[in-house]
Amino acid sequence: MRVTITLRQLFVITIVLLGAAQFVPVDLVNPPAGGPLAAPRPVEDVLRRACFDCHSHESRIPWYGKVAPVSWLVAHDIKEARAELNFSTWNQLGLREQEEAQRKIWQAVKQSEMPPPFYVLVHPEGRLTTDDHRLLRTWAGISEE
Repeated sequence: MRVTITLRQLFVITIVLLGAAQFVPVDLVNPPAGGPLAAPRPVEDVLRRACFDCHSHESRIPWYGKVAPVSWLVAHDIKEARAELNFSTWNQLGLREQEEAQRKIWQAVKQSEMPPPFYVLVHPEGRLTTDDHRLLRTWAGISEE
């Protein structure tokens, strides 16, 4: 006996599974931030606009980022980003660690790794301008390249 599934049945099954997925909790919280970032205000503004959603405890998650299965991907990406660099704990780093992090940030920006293209696609305000690049390069202590 051969079992066939119609498109309508497939659609209903998909809707039921997506509905059930909403009950799977996502473990993503924003603990208290560690105080203001020790950086010049223009630099902080750029970092807040392009980096803080993933690299801080001040993540702003849009409505679609709260709907499974997208919420699972968003939570995973934010956890990975915070583990790599977390601006909410920036002031706990020593000066040498901050300087190294600044250089790494600049390298990631320079190589167009950060902010990720997909992030910029859904958050156009995160796109970095030429002036933003210049500002971050100077902040990182890198001379004209």
